[in-house]
Amino acid sequence: MKQSITRSVLFLSLAAVLITVTAFTYKKTAAADQDIIGRWDLTVNMGDRIAPSWLEVKLSGIQTLVGQFVADGGSARPIAQVKVKEGKIHFSIPAQWERTDKEMVFEATLENDQLKGTIYASNGRTYTFTGERAPLLKRTAPVSWGKPIHLLNKTNLDGWVAQGKNNQWQNINGVLTSPKSGSNLMTTEKFTDFKLHVELRYPAGSNSGVYLRGRYEVQVEDNAGKEPSSTYFGGIYGFLTPNEMAAKPAGEWQSFDITLIGRRVTVVANGKAIIVDQIIPGITGGAIDSKEGEPGPILLQGDHGPVEYRNIIITPAK
Repeated sequence: MKQSITRSVLFLSLAAVLITVTAFTYKKTAAADQDIIGRWDLTVNMGDRIAPSWLEVKLSGIQTLVGQFVADGGSARPIAQVKVKEGKIHFSIPAQWERTDKEMVFEATLENDQLKGTIYASNGRTYTFTGERAPLLKRTAPVSWGKPIHLLNKTNLDGWVAQGKNNQWQNINGVLTSPKSGSNLMTTEKFTDFKLHVELRYPAGSNSGVYLRGRYEVQVEDNAGKEPSSTYFGGIYGFLTPNEMAAKPAGEWQSFDITLIGRRVTVVANGKAIIVDQIIPGITGGAIDSKEGEPGPILLQGDHGPVEYRNIIITPAK
């Protein structure tokens, strides 16, 4: 009887040790796998140009990693699972705007808290990239505002520069006019935190956008009467959905009053607060770069259709 009890105690002790070792091993492996968790600003070498991109990885439940990805264009796309094995990070997502069934494949390694890897794009091309953790952009001191600056004069495009080679923008009596699709237009001056007032008008079916710091698009589109969406009028493209659709019918002048402090944004459209003090997770498609910690310009999208802007006034934080 005594021998049986001894054996039982020994068995239980061995089992406890085994469970402890297994738990430690799992914890160690999980911790290594989860080093990728967070938001990442990516810089992609596309051969003829350097393009920005963005990645977020989150923990879902006990051990599954999920996320979202922004390419150099389009909106944030969900990632069903991010796999990490032997230090290698891998995921794939369906094409978005490419007319193909081929998925985009992302492969990377994490060394010294830096990402390096390869993107096998849906268009069949291969790009290399590097990545660093996105800054939190938290502000600890109260904001003190400077003096308002009128970014547009009544006669010309002084203070603005076209992003592309062909500039279709004109200043017609103080109305910044893009009569057809062409280049985007951005300020030569760069800003960090600010309040921005801008008035805009577009014809039926047209599309534009106001990029904050050149990286976060507030969508401008003919969406009057539709349910709000992060990719519709007033949304932070692909990320933040307005609480109501505030767009007026096409052909009418409309207004945005936007406050950006760090990552926190408030959007008032046509007098209605549609996004209030929300955090922008990362860059949106079409951003000028992925350097989120740096100041950036106000950029007006001109490659999606005719649009007009006027009374563009910015009040920078001191």
